[in-house]
Amino acid sequence: MSITCETLKPFRVVYQAVQALYHVPDPSGKERTSLWLGELQRSVHAWEISDQLLQIRQDVESCYFAAQTMKMKIQTSFYELPTDSHVSLRDSLLSHIQNLKDMSHVIVTQLALAIADLALQMASWKGCVHTLVEKYNNDVTSLPFLLEILTVLPEEVHSRSLRIGANRRTEIIEDLAFYSSTVVSLLVTCVEKVGNDEKMLIKIFRCLGSWFNLGVLDSTFMANSKLLSLLFEVLQQDKTSSNLHEAASDCVCSALYAIENVETNLPLALQLFQGVLTLETAYHMAVAREDLDKVLNYCRIFTELCETFLDKIVCTPGQGLGDLRTIELLLICAGHPQYEVVEISFNFWYRLGEHLYKTEDAIIHSIFKAYIQRLLHALARHCQLDPDHEGIPEETDDFGEFRMRVSDLVKDLIFLVGSVECFAQVRVKRKAAAFVLKARMGKLEPSSRCFGLQLPQLLTAVSDFINTLYLSNNPTLVEVLDGVVRLPESVHVAVRYTSIELVGEMSEVVDRNPQFLDPVLGYLMKGLCEKTLASVSAKAIHNICSVCRDHMAQHFNGLLEIARSLDSFMLSPDAAVGLLKGTALVLARLPLEKISPCLGELCAVQVMALKKLLSQEPSNGLSSDPTVPLDRLAVIFRHTNPIVENGQTHPCQKVIQEIWPVLSETLNKHRADNRIVERCCRCLRFAVRCVGKGSAALLQPLVTQMVSVYQEHQHSCFLYLGSILVDEYGMEEGCRQGLLDMLQALCVPTFRLIEQPNGLQNHPDTVDDLFRLATRFIQRSPWAIAATTLDHRDANCSVMKFLRDLVHTGVANDHEEDFEARKELIGQVMTQLGQQLVSQLLHTSCFCLPPYTLPDVAEVLWEIMQVDRPVSGRH
Repeated sequence: MSITCETLKPFRVVYQAVQALYHVPDPSGKERTSLWLGELQRSVHAWEISDQLLQIRQDVESCYFAAQTMKMKIQTSFYELPTDSHVSLRDSLLSHIQNLKDMSHVIVTQLALAIADLALQMASWKGCVHTLVEKYNNDVTSLPFLLEILTVLPEEVHSRSLRIGANRRTEIIEDLAFYSSTVVSLLVTCVEKVGNDEKMLIKIFRCLGSWFNLGVLDSTFMANSKLLSLLFEVLQQDKTSSNLHEAASDCVCSALYAIENVETNLPLALQLFQGVLTLETAYHMAVAREDLDKVLNYCRIFTELCETFLDKIVCTPGQGLGDLRTIELLLICAGHPQYEVVEISFNFWYRLGEHLYKTEDAIIHSIFKAYIQRLLHALARHCQLDPDHEGIPEETDDFGEFRMRVSDLVKDLIFLVGSVECFAQVRVKRKAAAFVLKARMGKLEPSSRCFGLQLPQLLTAVSDFINTLYLSNNPTLVEVLDGVVRLPESVHVAVRYTSIELVGEMSEVVDRNPQFLDPVLGYLMKGLCEKTLASVSAKAIHNICSVCRDHMAQHFNGLLEIARSLDSFMLSPDAAVGLLKGTALVLARLPLEKISPCLGELCAVQVMALKKLLSQEPSNGLSSDPTVPLDRLAVIFRHTNPIVENGQTHPCQKVIQEIWPVLSETLNKHRADNRIVERCCRCLRFAVRCVGKGSAALLQPLVTQMVSVYQEHQHSCFLYLGSILVDEYGMEEGCRQGLLDMLQALCVPTFRLIEQPNGLQNHPDTVDDLFRLATRFIQRSPWAIAATTLDHRDANCSVMKFLRDLVHTGVANDHEEDFEARKELIGQVMTQLGQQLVSQLLHTSCFCLPPYTLPDVAEVLWEIMQVDRPVSGRH
């Protein structure tokens, strides 16, 4: 239903629609009403209708809709109003907000936003702050909405919803800076008038924080303001409510953020610095009362204090504004039993680590070393599991994510403490030594739950700085590795889980100490056989295979047995694929004569699975989805990359040729299913890449099947697979004609698809893969050069036009944004094929082409000269 003057008469239609939106239970009716009202809001009639709804003040719903509409219209459609109507709109909005101030806070907020957005866009409204303060500051009942307007006004200055330019924004900020002292004086007056009215104090602090965020308050003026002392007085009082405490905390944080350039805001910086230091006692009181909300607020303030004075802390530690009591406050917070508290300060510790890393001053580093050690000690405690915890901790819950953030933080700070000393700090070295000793003596007691539940985070801490130690083959790591692989199966499962992760991280240590390979594999195999540890053990084996490939070659038969029984282990899909990847990496290091039979055995289980699925009747109710074996074959082909000398037959060639009929039949059976066809093409792509030109025997049947299926089902993955074939065989003389035929056969249905209405938008993958295929032809198979010898008038004309237009894209429309990209691409093509093209054109002009074709040849040569005349002259 379109919005016209007729549809808005009588006026009650709009009001009834709003009522239906909020009160009619029918979902379909609500949706239609919402669409109609949305169309109304976008129409020019919305201005008048919203004003009428606000004047009538029928109920909260209609007034909220009208206020929201007015705000939206001012933000997005202010240009619809003539300039001479701006003043009347302003007066009307001010009248509405005064009349509706007691109806609902959300309505007042929407109208305040509308007034603020109007003031920012209405250039003729000079000194809007002064106007508003003069108009309402003497009326106590008007102060709430006046404060709301003054709160949102600076917030809207940088709003992306407003269509104002940089010059207008600069003008607005200068105007607000000029009247900022007026706002602060108003806030002081409000404090005197409202006394202990909590709601008004919250509004006052929110307003002050908004002006701090804009960065226009005078530092000296604010340093001497009563508002500052009031903020800290509120924060020091134990009886302050949570809402008021949060508002005051937000305001202090905004003030600290605003003075990040400390030197230019020194008076205010000194006052804030001293004020925050007085809050330590209040923090301890909040801890004693178990008031977590206030504790979090204090930690936010302490963190913002440290971030603001970070440069001073690092450059002049312990002096003036570099007073290290600031860091002491954060370490006090780190001692709070709730990990959410210390997590607030992580960004400061990251930044501190970055600053210290850049200073490279040993004296400065020594000052902060003790603080970092205390932080690590606190983090180790926070990462401990509860004594009654059962099973393996989740990595995706809040606590798991916290432990990961701790891991990242430790990695960033470890350089300052030193890896070995960090062992001692988190008690890993001492506990690991005792742990190793007990393990060797067989005296590790499964009932030692306290120790067992502290050990996972200690082992995790080891893995955080493994990379800083393994290059030197640190003996401590060798000792830890030896102790971990001797762990008895009776220890807590969380300990085993973390220790298996650690072993996987220590694959470099295993590679440097191959005597540990057998016990490591034995330890991981025990975990692989247990449901809760299977996936993490598979990941660790994958890591060992990736790093220790040469050493693992002797264990390939064991890996093969695991691969044959893959589905008997309780593995996640990613873990199973990772195991096969590791096995394939090791397979590639075997002698060439062993690779072919071993690859055949490795693939046999997956091939049998595909054959079983192919023989299945579709109506028997069993799943016939072949994606799992296809993905597993793909990862095997992808990572089996043996070194083959020129003239040698690729050892994988025979196996892939034997598997091809099964892959072909699978592709044919599921030809209509895009997801499965993509998996088939991916598997074939890696098979072709694996053996390279050794897959020549597959080229003709593969292309034939691709073209056949693509005529019915335009899966874009065929275009991608085609580009792989061109990449491999495009330079082969005997393959070019077949590849050109493939291109022609694939292009016809592709063009039909993208020529449909919105075809380009609806099929972006097809467009992407089509142009990739065309690019591969230009790079690998310069068939257009060969086609220049054609003496057929129309064919030769088409070839020359293609070449001329292609080269011309490198010089045409140099004012457009994509010119440099086009120029670079054509330049690359000419660098690679330019000399060959020019030589062929000159040869064909002299010996092959009739005279009537020469003008077309000349145009191509002319375009080549425009791309790079000096180089063309040399050609």
